[in-house]
Amino acid sequence: MSATFGFRDVDPREKPGLVRGVFDRVASRYDLMNDVMSAGVHRLWKDAAAARLNPQPGETIIDCAGGTGDMARRFADLARRARSRRGGPDARILVIDYNAEMIAAGRDRGLEPEIDWAVGDAQRLPLPDACADAYVISFGIRNVTDIPAALREARRVLKPGGRFLCLEFSRPPAPALARLYDAYSFRVIPFMGERIAGDRDSYQYLVESIRRFPDQKTFQSMIEAAGFGRAGYTNFTGGVAALHHGWAV
Repeated sequence: MSATFGFRDVDPREKPGLVRGVFDRVASRYDLMNDVMSAGVHRLWKDAAAARLNPQPGETIIDCAGGTGDMARRFADLARRARSRRGGPDARILVIDYNAEMIAAGRDRGLEPEIDWAVGDAQRLPLPDACADAYVISFGIRNVTDIPAALREARRVLKPGGRFLCLEFSRPPAPALARLYDAYSFRVIPFMGERIAGDRDSYQYLVESIRRFPDQKTFQSMIEAAGFGRAGYTNFTGGVAALHHGWAV
């Protein structure tokens, strides 16, 4: 059995170290590069995902592969607003990321009372069963060595009825948009990575990893196989990204 690392097939034991190396190198400029590569559109996708989650006071939310915490801060803000209207305890948002450099970059941006930070593996979360009301993973699951294992872990840590959301780059179904997206991805993004972050190879990997990720229907089937009900997805920007969802049943 092999694992994917961009367009390469590698020993599954090698992939975590290879992915860690990528994010060690890009951590300090990760958010800047996301803005440049997407012209800021990734912020709209993330806002839509946070609104769909609808965080509430007192909830425990896992932000897996949470990196620098841009999603966690959205969740904290929305839960805080709901608390100001309705009262109740603070939400608890746990950012878990495999890469310590990404966690450090997130903590350097400021600490918020609702957010806790931890280094951990999406395939073996350091959490008890049925401990969370919601689990979110944004632009991270394609970097996991064993995606079905990560999905099963998400189901394990959710309470019955818990919400699962996964925001990830996907496949535009319209052929014309797919061709345009491919041209932009392979010609422009690695070039910008070299010019802005000084690291062409890491951004070449990120583009390739998107192409190796399953399409919307296939990934929906994987979510269902992990034990989630009412699974589905919403395409963003013509399928450049997709927000997948399911409920722990």
